[in-house]
Parts: sequence; C-alpha cells; structure tokens
Amino acid sequence: MQNIDWGTILKLAFQSIGVVYGDIGTSPLYVLPGIFPNGIKHNDDLLGVLSLIIYTLTLITLIKYVFIVLSANDNGDGGTFALYSLICRYAKVGFIPNHQAEDKDVSNYRLDAPNRRLSRASAVKSMLENSRFAKYLLLLITMLGTSMVIGDGILTPCISVLSAVGGIREAAKNLNDDKVMWISVVILFLLFQVQRFGTDKVGYSFAPILTIWFIFIGSIGIFNFVKHDPTVIKALNPMYIVHYFMRNKKDAWISLGGVVLCLTGSEALFADLGHFNVRSIQISTCTIVFPSIILAYTGQAAYLRKHNLDATDAFYKSVPVPVYWPMFVVAVLAAIIASQSLISATFSIVQQSLALGCFPKVKVVHTSSTYKGQVYIPEINFLLMFACIGVTLGFKNTLTIGNAYGLAVVFVMSLTSSLLVLVMIMIWKTNFFLIITYVLTIMLLELLYLSSVLYKFVDGGYLPLIFAAFMMSVMYTWNYVYRKKYLYDLENKVTIQKLKEIASDPEIRRLPGLAVFYSELVQGISPIFTHYIANVPALHSILLFVSIKFLPISKVPPEERFLFRRVQPHELAIFRCVVRYGYTEERMDGEHFEEMLVGRLKEFIIEECNNFGTEQIERPGEIVLQANASDCDEDDEVVLPRINDEEVARELLLVDNECKDSGVTYFLGQNEVVASKESNSVKRIMINYAYNLLKRLLRQQEEVFAIPRKRLLKVGMTYEL
Repeated sequence: MQNIDWGTILKLAFQSIGVVYGDIGTSPLYVLPGIFPNGIKHNDDLLGVLSLIIYTLTLITLIKYVFIVLSANDNGDGGTFALYSLICRYAKVGFIPNHQAEDKDVSNYRLDAPNRRLSRASAVKSMLENSRFAKYLLLLITMLGTSMVIGDGILTPCISVLSAVGGIREAAKNLNDDKVMWISVVILFLLFQVQRFGTDKVGYSFAPILTIWFIFIGSIGIFNFVKHDPTVIKALNPMYIVHYFMRNKKDAWISLGGVVLCLTGSEALFADLGHFNVRSIQISTCTIVFPSIILAYTGQAAYLRKHNLDATDAFYKSVPVPVYWPMFVVAVLAAIIASQSLISATFSIVQQSLALGCFPKVKVVHTSSTYKGQVYIPEINFLLMFACIGVTLGFKNTLTIGNAYGLAVVFVMSLTSSLLVLVMIMIWKTNFFLIITYVLTIMLLELLYLSSVLYKFVDGGYLPLIFAAFMMSVMYTWNYVYRKKYLYDLENKVTIQKLKEIASDPEIRRLPGLAVFYSELVQGISPIFTHYIANVPALHSILLFVSIKFLPISKVPPEERFLFRRVQPHELAIFRCVVRYGYTEERMDGEHFEEMLVGRLKEFIIEECNNFGTEQIERPGEIVLQANASDCDEDDEVVLPRINDEEVARELLLVDNECKDSGVTYFLGQNEVVASKESNSVKRIMINYAYNLLKRLLRQQEEVFAIPRKRLLKVGMTYEL
C-alpha cells in the first residue's frame, strides 16, 4: 500500500466523515422506533435493547469492519470485489483463461503461498480450483453481495431523508405523510444532482455538517443521560439481553430486525475504502463516530425510561426544546449526506465489477487527480435516483422501508463474512482457533439477525431481493456472454503463422500509417482480423494488436503497464501489446493513450536491440524479452533475426514518420451476438434479447475508449454462441 504522510491521513479522516459515515451516523433517527413499533411493554426492555445495540455496534462495526475487514483490502481498495480479486489472485477461480506468466511479475500482484505447515490453505485452494461448482458459487456470492450494496444505495437515501423530514411534524402538525413524501422526493432529486462534482468536493462540503451532527447527537445524548436516567449505564451488563429475551421471547427475536438498523452503513466503511485509506477510516471511527453514536442511543434510552409513550418518535422527542430547530436543520442535512456513503460505495463496486467483466459498459469518471479511487458513474447515478424516488413514492413511510433495509444490510454483511473466512484460511493463514472464534461470534450473530429480518419478508423485506435479482440477472447475463465471446475468440484465434502469411502476401497492399487493432483476447489475434482482411485486402505499414486487460489487483504500476512482443520476421513491423490495468484505475484514452502507446513501442524497439543475445529467448514465431516471455503458438517456426543499430534507427524513424504523416488508425470489432441454432430457449432469451438490449442501451466501445471518430474503422462480425 502507498505510504501517506500524517497530514494527508488526517485530511482524509476529516473528509471521510462527510462521505462514509452519514448512513450509520443518522441511524439514531429510526432505530428505536423500528424496535418498538407497538410501544414499550416493560421499562427494562430499554436496557436489553440498549445492551444489544452497544454490543452489536462493538462486535460488527468496530471489531469486524474497522479492525478486521479493513485489513482485507486489496492494495488500499475495499468492497466485495476486492475480496474476490484477492481470492482470484491466490487461486485460479476465474472463468476467463487469460492468465499470463508475466502477471505474477507485477510488483503488487504477489501473495504469500501456503507452506507445508499450513496444508489447510492448500487444500481449500485445490478444492476451489478443481470444482466448477465452487467457482460458480464464489462468482454468484460476489455478484449477490455487489447487488445488495447497490440495493443499500437505493434504500439508504429513502429511509434517511424520510426519517429526518418527518421530524418537522413536531412543529407543523398539519403535515401529513404525503407532504413529507413530496418534500423528501425533491431533496433526493437535488442530492443526486451534486454527485457529478465528485467525492472530493462533496466530502469537503459535507464533512463540517456531519461533524456538527455527531457533536450534536453526542452532546444531547450526554444531556439526556444525566437529566433523565443515568442508571441506563447498567446496559453494559449483557445479562440484560438475556432478561429481554426471557420476557419477550418471539417478540424479542422479531425486534432484532429493528436492532440491526443500527449497523446501516457499516459495509460502506469497507466499500468506500478506495476513496480514502485504512488509517483515516480507523481514526475517524474511533475518535468521533463510534463514541457519538453510542452516546446518542444511550441518551435516547435514558429519555424513554421516563417517557415510554414517545418510543415511536424517540429521536425528536428526546431533543431539548431550545435546540429543536437547529437540530432539525442539521438532521435534514445529515440525512441528505447519509445517502452519500452508499452512493459512493455503489460507484466503487460497479467500477470494480465492470473491470472484471461482470457489468455492462458504463462511463467511469475519475473525479480527483489526488485520490485515485474517487469515481462517478452517470448511468448508475440516474438509476439510483429513479429507484430512490420510486421507492419513496411507493412506500411513503420508514417502517416498511426499514424492513427492506434491514434485510439488505444483513445479507451484505453475511456475504462479506463468507468471503472473509476464505481469505483468513487461504491467504492470511490465520490460526484455526481464531477463525472458529470469528464464525461462532460475529458470523453467528449476523445469521441470527438475518433470520429475524427474513421474518418480515412480506412486509417490505422482499424489496432488496427484487433489486438484487434484477442486478444479478444483468451482471450474470453480461458476464456469461462476455465469457462465451472470449472463448470463441480463443478457439478461433489467428495463429502467428497465419498472420505472417497474410502480412507477406504480395496481393495485400501496405498503406502508410500505424494501425491499432483493439481486442479483448490476450493469447493471440482475434478472428476479426481475418474477417477484415477478407473484405479489405490492405494493411498499414505498422500493425499493432492491442489487448486491454484488467488484472485482479487494484492498481498496476505505470512502468509495468505495457507488455510488448514482436511478430517475426522483423521486416513485417507487426507488434502485439497487452495494456494492463487494475480494476480501480482510470484507463488512458484518446490522445494521451496514443502518445503513451507510441512512446512505449519505440522504447521496446530500442530495448529489444540492447538486450539481443542476452535477454531474448526463442519463441515460435515471436521474439520477446525474457521479462515478457509468454504464450505463443507451438506449431509456428522460429525465426530469430540479428538486429543492429542501423535497423533500429530506421525502424524508429519509420514509426515517427508514419505517426506524424499518416497518423494512427483504430480498428474496433462491431460485434453482433446471436445464440446458435441448437441453443435452448433460456440461452436464446439471454443472448438474443437480454444481452443485446443491454448493449443497445449502454455505451459503445468507441465511447468507452474515447477514440476519435475520424480515425476509427469498425469491423463487423457476427458471433454464434
């Protein structure tokens, strides 16, 4: 991970307050009303519930997320796909066969291999690699976790804004649910309009407001604790939880669906990690966020011990009258900000899933040149906005949304724990006793909460599952066709021998200029090339086959990004290049990419000459530097030329002249995908309708690559899968 000075860490810690903690920070607005929707039956129930909240926040938010899960980051990036990428690097569980020996030479790719003393790690790794079912299960768990976080991003703004705006009824009794709903809709619409300014600006704008919010709720909590009932400190004794369950039995278990809402936003601490760093999240949580939230719940419990009938509106009823209006204004602002944590988290995980071929092509805008992980995705922003407004108009109140929200929160946490246990076993090689302790405490507690929220399935709990089912169907459809296309290209790739025959054919004209053929295929040349030659028998003076590849790591050092090879014989001037990115990186596009590509090509030509006879190795049909040795076609003949300085100078001059005089021409495949005739009806629907609809609705390749249209040629080809 990159070393960051303490000044920057403290700035990030302050900024994170405005982005990460809004959701968990505003949970005191709606947690106790969700636990006691029918009122308080016994005064000591408040002690049991407060004890539940304190120990739940301590075990899951503080211990699990802040001190354990944050350590499972992938070079500073968090979220479901970060855990998945760690597992993919350690074990070959991916479905796309694009592994290259050189990938392991990337400086931040390596992981410690299991040793003989810990055969458990080897056994689990072997099981994952040899079981197709295990690979699919791991992929589906990752997709489900991602879909649930997106569902959180939809429900968080709804429940936070509705809860805060509803407080105005304390002063304006004539406001009904419909008026509160419409005010909330307007606020939500404005919230999503500011996302385009990026996490950096939004964080600095929101952080002071949320800091004031935490000071307010902490101070009011202390005031209520001292004024109403300091004896609630007894809730630190977990026996009050036992007594609570003994008194209420099934009702106590059902009420866990309300208790779990105190954890809302905990997953954002991990998912938003790429926007900040581990140390900044730990500092802001331990110094400001966690103490303030605990004090807020303690103060509410102390107030309700004297005013049992106010349970359905515990937050605003417990606010002292002189500070009601300032508190209301800050609460509304904090609720608006609360939405930011899951919105930012959604952008991050969609970017990660996009890079790993699990999401349709959308535009990723990197909003900060200083902090590389901060992104904005316009299409996702509009999707979240319309979904939020739809849920708010449909449900109107926080009780039903709370049931849905609880299910989404616990589902994501349980899935994160499942992946984390795999990381503990395979990668960290954690002591077996500690793994069992984690499973029997934190993971078991999450499953208990999950059983409770599932009880409220018909009362709104179905909502996040509908969202998740929709998002998973989109992600799986895209990933399925993406894999099938890649395998088709791999099976029908152009061999090096065939490429040499085409380039050496005297009937094929060589035009001035440099041609860049884009392809997703890493091992070989895409069959689109032969499709082009069959229709246009002409090639440019210099051919460069470029593959964009995303490694299962968050970042690739810039000096290790380009991987060049030369196709022999030397005079053909044909090169192959794999451009490697991490899944959180901004892809170079347009003129900047062209400049870097040509510059690195010239460096490769010079380095190839300098290392001749020492660093070069024989490969059929290609000559590559030792550091770049990789896959080739075994049936092709070996031709190793001798390169001298004069030839290098001539080739460098050729590259400069062709780029300057004739320019760079880009070739992209315009793929049409249809299901083969023998496909079943499910496969036909998935490919012919679902995939092609997504492809038409979302961005095309040239938009994603930002290729100048005047220098773009599309080659049409139909895939029968």
